[in-house]
Amino acid sequence: MIKRQIELPCNENIFLFGPRQTGKSTLLHSTFAEETSYYYDLLKTEEFVRFTAHPEIFREEVLSRNEKITHIIVDEIQRVPTLLNEIHFLIESKNSPYFILSGSSARKLKRSKANLLAGRALSYHLHPLTVTELGEKFSLFKALQFGSLPKVYLEESDQTAKDRLRSYVETYLKEEIELEAQLRNIGTFIHFLEIAANENGNAINFSNIARDTGTTYQTVKSYFQILEDTLIGKFLFPYQKSSRKRLSKHPKFLFFDTGVVRALTKKINIPLEPKTPAFGIAFEHFVILEIMRQADYQRLDYTFSYYRTESGTEVDLIVETPKGDIFAIEIKSTDSVDSSHLRGIKSFAETCKEAKLCCVSVAPHQRKIGTVTILPWQETMAWIKSF
Repeated sequence: MIKRQIELPCNENIFLFGPRQTGKSTLLHSTFAEETSYYYDLLKTEEFVRFTAHPEIFREEVLSRNEKITHIIVDEIQRVPTLLNEIHFLIESKNSPYFILSGSSARKLKRSKANLLAGRALSYHLHPLTVTELGEKFSLFKALQFGSLPKVYLEESDQTAKDRLRSYVETYLKEEIELEAQLRNIGTFIHFLEIAANENGNAINFSNIARDTGTTYQTVKSYFQILEDTLIGKFLFPYQKSSRKRLSKHPKFLFFDTGVVRALTKKINIPLEPKTPAFGIAFEHFVILEIMRQADYQRLDYTFSYYRTESGTEVDLIVETPKGDIFAIEIKSTDSVDSSHLRGIKSFAETCKEAKLCCVSVAPHQRKIGTVTILPWQETMAWIKSF
C-alpha cells in the first residue's frame, strides 16, 4: 500500500474532500481502526435512501452505538447534506464520537446551504498520488501520460489504465453532472467540457467559449464553477500587482490530473514524445500540480498566480508566501535551458525586483544564468522553502 503524505488527526472532527478515486476511502480505512470505527457509505443505495427519507435515524444510531466506537465515518457526505444538521447536534452533545466526513463534491453542499459545522471540523484535501508518495515507483513519463490517480497509475497494463481513465470521465459525467449538478442541457455541458480540457492551462476567454458552445457568457462561467465545485479543477488567477505594465486579467483553469485531461481531450491513445509541444504542455501542468499538492499537504498557505502581459510575455507560476517572499517560476521541458527561455522571467523581474527567479526543467543539475536559478524540477519545493 502507498503511504499517503496527508496525516489526519485521530482526535478531531474532519472533512476530507478530494476528487473521486483519489483514495479517500482507502485512507480512512487505513487510518481509523475498524474495531473503534463505524462506517457509513452513502454511495450505497440503501444508505442513501434511508437517510434521505429519515435523517434522524442517523442520530438515533449514533447515540445507541457501542461505547467502544469512537469514530463515525461518513463517506460521500455531499449526497445527503441534511445529515450535517444531525452531526452538528451530536458534536454538541456529551460523549460525542469524532466524525470523519469525506466528499468528492462541494457543489451539493453549497447549493443546499448545508450546515458546514461552523468551524467544528478541520478540513483536508486528498490529491492524486504525489512524487513523494510514489518514491521509486515514480515515472515522469507515466505521470504525464496517465496522471496519478491511484488505480490508474498503479495499473500495470497501459490499456487497462486508459480504460480506467475513460471510465472515470464517464462516471464523472453521470454521477457528478447528471445526478448532482442537475443541468438542463447535458449535451452543451459535454461540448463545453471538451473545449475546457483542450484549453487546460491557457488563459480563459469566456466569450469565445460561449460562442463555440452556442451558449452565454454567464452559462460558461457557471460551467467552470461546476468544475471547481466538483473538484475536477481550479482557477489560476493572473498576477495583478504591477503598476508599470498592463497585465492580462483572464484566469487560467487547471484540471486536477494530467491523465484525466488526456482522456477528456480523447488523446489518451496518442503517445507523449519528449521535446514535442504536447510533452511540454503536460510537463508544465504536472509541475504546477505537484507544487500545489505539496504546498497543500505541508499546510504552507501559499498563494498561486501566473504572470502575463497584454503583449503575451508570460511566467508560468508565481508563488507568494505568508512571509511576503515572491517566486517566479518558469517551466521548460528541456535539459538545455538558455537565456531565450527566460524572457518572461526577466519581464517579471522588472515588475517585482525582490522576486526570486527560477526556471524548472528536466536538466539533472542546478546552475545559474545571471540572477535566474535553473533547477531540476524535483528540487522546486526545496528551493522555495530554502528562503
